[in-house]
Amino acid sequence: MGGMYPGTYAAQTPDRIAAVMAGTGETITYGELERRSTQLAHVLRDRGLRPGDVVALLTENSLRALEVYWAALRSGLYITAVNFRLKPDEVGYIVNDSGAAALVVSAAQAATATALGEMTPTVTLRLAFGGPVPGFASYEETVAAAPDTPLDDQPHGATMLYSSGTTGRPKGVRPPLSGAQVTEPDTLVTLASVAFGFNTQTVYLSPGPIYHAAPLRFCGAVQALGGTVVMMPRFDAEQALAAIEHHRVTHAQFVPTMFVRILQLPPQVRDSYDVSSLRVAIHAAAPCPVEVKQKMIEWWGPILVEYYAGTEGNGMTAVDSATWLTKPGTVGRAIYGAVRICADDGTELPAGQPGGVYFAQDETPFTYHNDPGKTLAAQHREHQAWTTLGDIGYLDEDGFLFLTDRKAFTIISGGVNIYPQETENVLALHPAVYDVAVIGIPDPEMGESVAAFVQPAAGAVPGPELEQEIIAFVKSKIASFKAPRTVRFVDDLPRSEAGKLVKAELKARYTR
Repeated sequence: MGGMYPGTYAAQTPDRIAAVMAGTGETITYGELERRSTQLAHVLRDRGLRPGDVVALLTENSLRALEVYWAALRSGLYITAVNFRLKPDEVGYIVNDSGAAALVVSAAQAATATALGEMTPTVTLRLAFGGPVPGFASYEETVAAAPDTPLDDQPHGATMLYSSGTTGRPKGVRPPLSGAQVTEPDTLVTLASVAFGFNTQTVYLSPGPIYHAAPLRFCGAVQALGGTVVMMPRFDAEQALAAIEHHRVTHAQFVPTMFVRILQLPPQVRDSYDVSSLRVAIHAAAPCPVEVKQKMIEWWGPILVEYYAGTEGNGMTAVDSATWLTKPGTVGRAIYGAVRICADDGTELPAGQPGGVYFAQDETPFTYHNDPGKTLAAQHREHQAWTTLGDIGYLDEDGFLFLTDRKAFTIISGGVNIYPQETENVLALHPAVYDVAVIGIPDPEMGESVAAFVQPAAGAVPGPELEQEIIAFVKSKIASFKAPRTVRFVDDLPRSEAGKLVKAELKARYTR
């Protein structure tokens, strides 16, 4: 396998491009990536950060994110990349909950970054790149002044990324640190090499936001194996095709909504780009409608590879196009961990019977930071090292996994998980709202869209004006992508004796 981290390629081919920004053409070579991540590792260590500590990162897609990632990974630190679309108090909660000792931000996020000052007492080092941010030292100057000789001890760090719980507050997924050096292989890098064929010849298009688990970890895996990352500032259907042609992209990763957007382009636009360099189109993060996937395979050939995994990193299934065509809808067979389907009482179920989907490992693969209850709830009652992401599915006779539903009515819109409770909590106190339920309703473009069902308060006038007011109200309180796209006014909502919303009934009533 060779080096398995960027320093190897920096020594052999320092001018090889480690990453390029699609659109602007800005690049970072392996020599630069190695030097800057080493320098930042020195800065972090000099400021007292030690293995197990946390570096928080708040940025839009930027090549600097990869420098911070590798600085953390070669220092035994956790990197917590935060969604920059969140409101300051949502970001502040994550920075505090993670216990981050360092915070690196981009100048474009200055408004949020400066608002965090009072809220984040654990942070002792604040760095900003791309321009000045009040209260933050210059990233570029601080890094440039540090030594560029690798530290004697470079234990392997990890990501600690936040995934929301049904209670609305996100939880950090904290994998145990291996104790191995950064130069030694890690599981995802090995999987990426075996399952997706990443190597030094790989040109990998990353259209997703770098704060998400897959874009961040896969870009890291590409660089661990000596390939080139092509990072898009943000996803755009035509620009993705243009980037594939211009950079002769060999591997790319998408969520199903991106396929939908690409397929919606007029045929003459789609056909004007040369995508023949593509060897593998990876997709994950949300169920892909069978027809969408079939259309992509007809156009790009049998190069789609789907996987099922989570931020938790507790296991993975994968399936290539040829196999998928014989079993449409499957998310594949286990390639990391073994899949176990269990009933609510913990008993294993036979093939064909749907139940909770668990990945079995030899040791517990993660904890939810500061939430032992949630950690326990994800574990099988008898086998601690069997953990679930909360999905329901079944295995066929050949061991292929089919997913049927989410356990907790998570809305997956455009590959992003939205937790209805958070939106419901915001609306619960709105004067015009007597009762509210938020569910995902089928959406041909996004997979699902957020719909609020509102029982109006006495005296409130239901109609388009109130609908717009409610949507604007949610957007003023939490990130816009969590706001309902539509509000439907109803006479009552189905609730159990205990007062719990019976969402299955609501879904059945309105999504038929």
